[in-house]
Amino acid sequence: MQNKFVQALKATISSIIVALFITGLLILVIYLFLGQEIGTIFSLVNKVSITINTNKVEEPTVINEEKKSLENYPEYGTQYGTIEIEKIDVNLPIYFGDTLEVLKKGIGHSSGSYFPGEGGSIIYMGHNYKKMLKRLGELQIGNEIKITTSYGEYTYKVYDMQLIKETELDKLPVQRDKEILMLYTCYPFNNIGYATQRYVVYAELVK
Repeated sequence: MQNKFVQALKATISSIIVALFITGLLILVIYLFLGQEIGTIFSLVNKVSITINTNKVEEPTVINEEKKSLENYPEYGTQYGTIEIEKIDVNLPIYFGDTLEVLKKGIGHSSGSYFPGEGGSIIYMGHNYKKMLKRLGELQIGNEIKITTSYGEYTYKVYDMQLIKETELDKLPVQRDKEILMLYTCYPFNNIGYATQRYVVYAELVK
């Protein structure tokens, strides 16, 4: 009785192994001969999905000159422009938001401040890494900072630099009377770990 059971078990296992082998062989054959066609089918499906999802056309972001405000604001965490500072070889993406994830990718824009073109305070920040704002301290009065967005280009001229404590929020005032760009990073520039000071560059809109 026991021998019959063992023989039946071995036969079952053998059948399973043979079935798996045949299945694998069939998959390999299908992939080799129909792989390209299958890829094409999936591409078509993706295109259909994209078409369905983009039926709703978003209005372009523009400045309402009468109210000096954006008609369509970017979503939090998304890129909406670039910042270029020729003097220190900076050309980085600008993201709306200031989370750690955002600052890993580029320059963050404080959600409590205005956007370029709105006529108020703009607060940008970035890490003091080598390819980011490590050379921010080299800027001098008169140097230009160029901001390019989907709705326009704006040039700011540096007029002041200050070293402040992280708690001195009054040094980063948000106001609507004049368009001022405030760009800061941690200080010292070669600091490792948490820094309690910030190096701030102040620039005013010139064109």
